[in-house]
Amino acid sequence: MQRGGQQAGQQVEPIQNEIQQSKVIHSDETGSRVDGQNWWQWVFCSATAVLHVIRSNRSVDVIRDIMADHIAEVWVSDCYSAQVKAPSSEHQLCLAHQLRNLQAVVDLYPASFWPRAMQALFRSAVHLHNQRDHLSPSEFQAQVQRAEQIRDWLLKRSLVQKEAKRLLKRYQKYRDRLFVFLHRTDVSPTNNISERHLRPAVVHRKIIGCFRSGWGARTYAALASVIGTAALKGISSFDAIQNLFGTPSLPLPIGA
Repeated sequence: MQRGGQQAGQQVEPIQNEIQQSKVIHSDETGSRVDGQNWWQWVFCSATAVLHVIRSNRSVDVIRDIMADHIAEVWVSDCYSAQVKAPSSEHQLCLAHQLRNLQAVVDLYPASFWPRAMQALFRSAVHLHNQRDHLSPSEFQAQVQRAEQIRDWLLKRSLVQKEAKRLLKRYQKYRDRLFVFLHRTDVSPTNNISERHLRPAVVHRKIIGCFRSGWGARTYAALASVIGTAALKGISSFDAIQNLFGTPSLPLPIGA
């Protein structure tokens, strides 16, 4: 594991360079236990690379360290404060998270109009995104304009319930971060990419409980980066790990 981690660690820098140069970056983080302490596992995904890092803090400093002086065109994430401060020209909020947050309000106030209307708007926007190739450019733009008009109308509503008001305030603040995916073909309306890449780490955490050393955490993150990036290039996990150790020796002849 140590030798594999050392070899994988040498590939982390070029993977990080790929992330830094990417136009669209998806990012998420989850808890991790390292040597009895609370750490966090971060993931940064692009169309060509996946980078995992395990750090002792959950601040925006981790993102700045990974990105150095680079600025992405679009950052896709949830509403966590460190993520929304990521260095990017635009930001797309994960609508899957917003739909779940709105559903919580619907569950509390089943007769409330606003959360159901926002849910319907977000779902229709995602459907419009998925149907982009089946619509003429003019028809697509007309529907985008209509979705944005409905958005602006809903954001002017006056609400009473504190849970709904909290979401309304969020969407008013991040109004321009809701429908970036309708203006770019390379942006997804959700951050499911990051969640899929973090899911094995969550399962791993549930099974082993924690890392007992810093090198163990670094090794896991480096191997996850190599395996995730290889998968995007059509390379299996087995081959990606085997490639870390060079060309395998030939098997002995039968009967030798």
